[in-house]
Amino acid sequence: MKLIIEILTMGIAVLIAAFVIPGVTVDGFGSAILVGILLALANATIGFILRLLTFPINFLTLGLMSFIISVLMVLLVDSWMDSFNTSGFFSAMFFAIVLAILKMLFNTDKATKD
Repeated sequence: MKLIIEILTMGIAVLIAAFVIPGVTVDGFGSAILVGILLALANATIGFILRLLTFPINFLTLGLMSFIISVLMVLLVDSWMDSFNTSGFFSAMFFAIVLAILKMLFNTDKATKD
């Protein structure tokens, strides 16, 4: 049940972020859920490997490299899906920022209820 709630909140966060950021489009809630799942899988696999390989650079840049990897994962999911589109690096960057803030707000809200 908790996994289903996580997936649904991620879909809502993707929809809100796509609505707020110009240049990012999602074709419905089902696509938003799929974007959330694919982003999570990409970050857990490819993103993890890239973060391991770039650890020294990430350490020197105080985490900036990790943020760039997150933006690249958004662009990767954009290339995988026709129903999710970003208009370039900067729209993907703002999408990643808004999505991270929304995920933080959703997780903070759950932590206060537990």
